[in-house]
Amino acid sequence: MTLLQETLHAIRPVDTELLAEAQRRLDNKTKPLGSLGRLEEFARRFAAISGTLSPDTARKVIFTFAGDHGIVEEGVSAFPKEVTPQMVLNFLAGGAGVNVLARHTGADVLVVDMGVDYDFGEVPGLIGRKVARGTRNFAKGPAMTRDEAVAAVEAGIELAMQAKKEGIAMVGTGEMGIGNTTPSSAIIAAISGKTVRELTHRGTGIGDAALEHKIRVIEEGLRVNSPDPKDPLDVLAKVGGLEIAGIAGLVLGAAASRLPVVVDGFISTAGALIASELHPNVREYLFAAHRSVEIGHRFMLERIGAEPILDLQLRLGEGTGAALAMGLIEAGVKILKEMATFEQAGVAESI
Repeated sequence: MTLLQETLHAIRPVDTELLAEAQRRLDNKTKPLGSLGRLEEFARRFAAISGTLSPDTARKVIFTFAGDHGIVEEGVSAFPKEVTPQMVLNFLAGGAGVNVLARHTGADVLVVDMGVDYDFGEVPGLIGRKVARGTRNFAKGPAMTRDEAVAAVEAGIELAMQAKKEGIAMVGTGEMGIGNTTPSSAIIAAISGKTVRELTHRGTGIGDAALEHKIRVIEEGLRVNSPDPKDPLDVLAKVGGLEIAGIAGLVLGAAASRLPVVVDGFISTAGALIASELHPNVREYLFAAHRSVEIGHRFMLERIGAEPILDLQLRLGEGTGAALAMGLIEAGVKILKEMATFEQAGVAESI
């Protein structure tokens, strides 16, 4: 079997008995039943995913995947593709939004070159997993070959498995790739069958005329490629992106490794959507960090069955929402581990 096949075979449902036991423990804490709301949900899910009622949360890592997109040739972004490598270097220097918010919540940021159309050479800290120098223009043909898409997915799987071996407790997804809201809209359109207009927003901040053009470009790409909605790898290869594929792989590898994975916004959720379409149990292992203002994001979350943790009108990507959500997930776990029970505190339970 290939690594992808082995990974899919290894994914199992989350332990429901552990979920129930974690909730029983939370119910015995010094508080009214359910009074910590979704923090309790985060705690019991994290425990069940990790396989222990005393999970560690010390080591948190956000993988920010980067890749370029041939569809930028069609003028779908407000920024040129040269910004992708420039931002990769900014991540590595610690100066981007994700770096600031990751430092705030105690997470590390690891930057992965999945397919940037730039030769970085030997840059300290950059994880090189380049499958190609960007995707091709999917308005004219497939963005990738199927082999390229699988190679990018398997690179993400390997990163998740290595994280598990290194004792990392929680991973997050992030991305950088000028033009990548376009393939993300195409992916959810192909899978959901909804119209491109229902699912496409302004990305980096394009105006009305550019938005209409972007919609037409995506519609043309779907017409030219006819991706099969029943074959997630076909959708990914024909209209996706290399960084999106890497994210899909990270999510799959995390699920197979019983590693909680925090999925950022619109583009990251496109990767998580591909992963969950490949195996339905994947969704049990992921936390949706936030609800993006990108209109297609809501439909992705509904398809996966994930309730976002935050709604802060974010649309930056990079892993910024994942960094913030990690802090709340960790807070829930600490309630499970550190909050006193009624017996320990000498507090009378309700009658």
